[in-house]
Amino acid sequence: MTITTDEDVSAEPTPPPTKRQRRAASIADAASGGVRTILIKLLLLGIVDAIAVYAVFVLALQEEWIVLGVVVAVTAIVNWIYFSRTKLPAKYLTPGVIFLVLFQVFVLVYTGYIAFTNYGTGHNGSKEQAVSSLMASSLERVPDSPTYGVTVVDQLGTLGLLVTDPDGEVSVGTTEQPLQEVDNAELENGKAVAIDGWTTLSFQDVIARTDEITELAVPFSDDPNEGAIRTPDGSNGYLYTSTLEYDEAAGTMTDLTTGTVYSDIGTGAFTSEDGEELLPGWQITVGFDNFVRAVTDTRLAQPLVYVTLWTFAFAIISVASTFFLGLFLALVFNDLRMRGRKFYRVAMILPYAIPSFLSALVWAGMMNESFGFINQVIFGGASIPWLTDPFLAKVSVLIVNLWLGFPYMFLICTGALQSIPDDVNEAATVDGASPWQTFRHIKLPLLLVSVAPLLIASFAFNFNNFNVIYMLTNGGPRDTAAPIPVGFTDILISMVYKVAFTGQNRDYGLAAAYSIIIFIVVAVISIIAFRRTKSLEEIN
Repeated sequence: MTITTDEDVSAEPTPPPTKRQRRAASIADAASGGVRTILIKLLLLGIVDAIAVYAVFVLALQEEWIVLGVVVAVTAIVNWIYFSRTKLPAKYLTPGVIFLVLFQVFVLVYTGYIAFTNYGTGHNGSKEQAVSSLMASSLERVPDSPTYGVTVVDQLGTLGLLVTDPDGEVSVGTTEQPLQEVDNAELENGKAVAIDGWTTLSFQDVIARTDEITELAVPFSDDPNEGAIRTPDGSNGYLYTSTLEYDEAAGTMTDLTTGTVYSDIGTGAFTSEDGEELLPGWQITVGFDNFVRAVTDTRLAQPLVYVTLWTFAFAIISVASTFFLGLFLALVFNDLRMRGRKFYRVAMILPYAIPSFLSALVWAGMMNESFGFINQVIFGGASIPWLTDPFLAKVSVLIVNLWLGFPYMFLICTGALQSIPDDVNEAATVDGASPWQTFRHIKLPLLLVSVAPLLIASFAFNFNNFNVIYMLTNGGPRDTAAPIPVGFTDILISMVYKVAFTGQNRDYGLAAAYSIIIFIVVAVISIIAFRRTKSLEEIN
């Protein structure tokens, strides 16, 4: 009997590291060591920190303390991770996580927030900004106003006025910040011409930005009723007072010329007794009002119905047509008896290799009624309104989307067909099944198991396929009877775009509510379709 002692155990040789362990060690050493690596790391972190410091200054001036705290915390965490020698996985994950939060999570959360507000034309800022804008828009020069010495200054892109009053006191302010007295200004002939922290604009800069400078109104004090300083020439300033009088305690705005009193009634704007609003107003939370208005507003009801129906038709027909054409071509070019299959396959995927927006623009040119290639060459000079007739415009959109989408389905179906074992086809042939029966009862069910999730994804994509609609028809032809700028080929997402970004009244809150409704619809359809896909797998 042999007894193993601790000395014998410790004397056993350590097994050599595996290839995987050696590779991991080399990656770790490369990530944490080496002069060149350290220099590159310091350079990149220096750029990140410089951007963060600039953002901190800008946010501090705008008093965005929450965002400032987030920037400082993220910057500190990034520096801690990349200066550590033990946080190797985090070094690779951090950039992706930051971009994910910025471009996905933040966008979704902010869209959800906007959907519960009245954010839009006339309701873009805070109440204080609305009051300041209203007072500034109704300014009139005081007839006996003294002349103030003025120097135009700039701080991080924000214009301001360095003002010297007749008594020699110097103050500085911007449109957002009232005049504040300073004592460190540089004087020249009794007039302040420069101040620390600000850049004095040269004469050439003042001339180049004349329109911007003449519109600049710097509040005289925290009380908006005391007026503002404006300059017509960038050198001399005068006191202007508003024809509106603001009563902060009562929450009213009075028009001194007519005597009309506008009150804050909780709708995000000063409103008179007869319902007239003073715009701009301010942003407020409206709860589910946007969602209710999205489905009950009589102005939107009619276009919303046919746009929704067309959106479903467009998505379903696009998925079906691209799938069946791609499947047909995959079956044809999967036949081993066909010569030159590789060249044909390359030709089939060329539409997929060209950017979709560029292809849509080319098709728009070819479908032009007057000089398009299709009318002039294929139809011998016919005048077919491909893009201006409501029905033909829909057909044109479907044709172009078929052209753009079938190569993807062709690639997917080709790969799925090649993954089906040859034994299955041989067994069917031995059992006496015809080619159609083999395809119908064997190939197609097996194909759908792998392709069905992609069909669901394709439906979700086409449901929100903004590019082809916008580039080909811009949603047209226009429905002149609709109260909003919507056309006969608009789908929901392009209609949302027009609600938010076109026309005189842009309603971002309503557009955000529509976006959430679209997301819910697509999510519900996808969940149901995925459940059907699972049942399809069980059948197979």
